[in-house]
Amino acid sequence: MAEMPDKGLSVYRLLPSLSEYQTLHLNNFDAVALMRWQSAGGKADRPTRLRAEWLGEKRWSKSEFPTGYHGAPILSRRLVERFGGELLTAGSLVPVDIDNAKDDEYSLYLVEQVVDCLDTRRSSKPKRSGEIKKEVFLPEALPVDLPAFRLPQFPTAVQWNGWAADRLVELTGDEIEARLLWSENPKATPHPDPWGI
Repeated sequence: MAEMPDKGLSVYRLLPSLSEYQTLHLNNFDAVALMRWQSAGGKADRPTRLRAEWLGEKRWSKSEFPTGYHGAPILSRRLVERFGGELLTAGSLVPVDIDNAKDDEYSLYLVEQVVDCLDTRRSSKPKRSGEIKKEVFLPEALPVDLPAFRLPQFPTAVQWNGWAADRLVELTGDEIEARLLWSENPKATPHPDPWGI
């Protein structure tokens, strides 16, 4: 699904809101292996499973978008089913094994599409981590048909097209914080620290 013409192009970072929901903490070894694959890995290094554990009060509901790690969006089975096959245009779904929660069905959305669409002249210089505080995109190069993509300059972060971010927020209500990275609308104000926690 492409951007709605009347709304214009936009790109977001998604993370769990600060509402009272349990979130997932990724196994450190798996998180590092994922970052290595995103940075330089080949097919042999591609993650096939991810391990995690729930954090937060037991009385809280489990978030359907439970991790703030910018390179590892994890979605509940309901979100995967409701979003539909469009997710697979940009990547694949990898099972998440959650400690002491065998019946919880969550998947890592492994975004495989790396698209060179950043306006490097107008964007801020990447930090050593690859993080880019101010991102400016080339509208003609933006992969608007993909729900999400990664940048060669910042391969460990997932960027979400506006239409996909809107759909996920609509499906989850107050469970997702959508931080604006860029918009072609000059009146829109990007988040001042989009990759911060």
